[in-house]
Amino acid sequence: MNDDIILKFTNAELLINDSAYQKIEQQENSLQFADSLIKDVSGSKSDLFILTGAVVDQFLQKNTANQVISNYSPENVGIIDEGYDAIDSVKISQNKLIDVPFNFQVLQDASKKSYTNGEIKDFTSYFNSRFQKLKALLLKKPGLRDSYPMKDVGVRDDVVNVIGMVNDIRNTKNNHKIMEIEDETGFITVLIHNENHSLFEMAESIVKDEVIGVIGSKKGTLVIASDIIHPSVPRIEEKKMDFSAVFISDIHIGSSTFLDKEFQRFIKWINGDFGDEEQRNIANDVRYLVIAGDVVDGIGIYPHQEEELTIKNIYEQYEEAARFLGDINDIKIVIAPGNHDASRLAEPQPAIPEHYAADLYKIKNAEFVSNPSLVSLDGFKTLIYHGRSFDDLAMTINGLSHQTSDLIMRELIEKRHLAPIYGERTPLASEFEDHLVIDDIPDIFHTGHVHINAYKKHKGIHMINSGTFQSQTEFQKIYNIVPTCAEVPVLNRGAFKILKFT
Repeated sequence: MNDDIILKFTNAELLINDSAYQKIEQQENSLQFADSLIKDVSGSKSDLFILTGAVVDQFLQKNTANQVISNYSPENVGIIDEGYDAIDSVKISQNKLIDVPFNFQVLQDASKKSYTNGEIKDFTSYFNSRFQKLKALLLKKPGLRDSYPMKDVGVRDDVVNVIGMVNDIRNTKNNHKIMEIEDETGFITVLIHNENHSLFEMAESIVKDEVIGVIGSKKGTLVIASDIIHPSVPRIEEKKMDFSAVFISDIHIGSSTFLDKEFQRFIKWINGDFGDEEQRNIANDVRYLVIAGDVVDGIGIYPHQEEELTIKNIYEQYEEAARFLGDINDIKIVIAPGNHDASRLAEPQPAIPEHYAADLYKIKNAEFVSNPSLVSLDGFKTLIYHGRSFDDLAMTINGLSHQTSDLIMRELIEKRHLAPIYGERTPLASEFEDHLVIDDIPDIFHTGHVHINAYKKHKGIHMINSGTFQSQTEFQKIYNIVPTCAEVPVLNRGAFKILKFT
């Protein structure tokens, strides 16, 4: 067997049977074909563990399964069932399951773990923490178990096998890529040849400050890359979900563009008092509401913001938020901050301070966590991140944009870091520990910030961006950004649905 083909599928956490291998090997450019197939399978909504010949045939024929979309739109609320998962036909009573205790846990929270003084040694500790965490993940990859320090490159044989942090990456005048990576012992310069099409394409998504593995060969002062390995995540086994959870963000209470009536409809629905029988059944099955930041519009976030505010006092904005959210009954509300909230701007952001949001803290069924944070919803690990780093990745990687936040989320999952680029638009605190490394693999990854709904299932992880309850702003009009307003994502016993309240 061709070891290079096998290695590619091993690194992608996929098993491959003999039939599939033979079909791949028969292709004119088998390695490039394997890369395309892995990309297609990894981006699909199925959770393949073993690649079969039948899957290769389907890929060759470019047959994709049709998605079943059902629409329900009585009056002002509708449901779109995207058909990502089968859902059991279960009749839910009109009363919420209030006798079932919540199994809620905060697994990771950085609220009380901020120790930085902004000194040079703090920066060193921060980047060393990032490197060591991601290096430990990369060392589990089959191709990198024999990696060695960069100071030994050139001393050992011609085969190079190293793990490093990207210091710089750029195009040469001949349109190759030059990348400088470093570890704690030294640095090397890596050439990615444009004739290695699949590797060159992969390198298009490499950004500064991420940690990767490089396999290649020494040629003079350069290392010619033959493979690049990301920390990535293995495919996870899907759990059976016997409850429903709702995901929202970017409410922007206090803004003149806050959709007050639509949010009131949402509150009525989640309490089981709005919608048709099926919609109320879904509401009565909801146990958790997760809010990924920007609860309020804030004060002084951008120049002349006061001209676009109906509530110009931060305390009063949170009082209004408490008035809305305080009406929600028998549901655990999990609240993380965003860049408009009254938390520090640098990530990780501690939970919204009680000093500014005293009325919110009086809500007995509310939990306050940092941005980012990892919580467990009845055993479902849920990674909450507002999404400020989306701005940096959308500007840096070709093909990514705010309109395709599912692709950005996939990049973050594969890089195992929520904000890999340091020193751009996303302010990052130089903590002793890098709290934005994705140590634990989530079942659900929930983000916001871009005001545009997105959903994709990647290696068994539900990736959700939850849109907004704010209509199009003047800034968005300038850049032709069209938000998805008052369209609420729900995981209804494992099936992804969107409820419209417009």
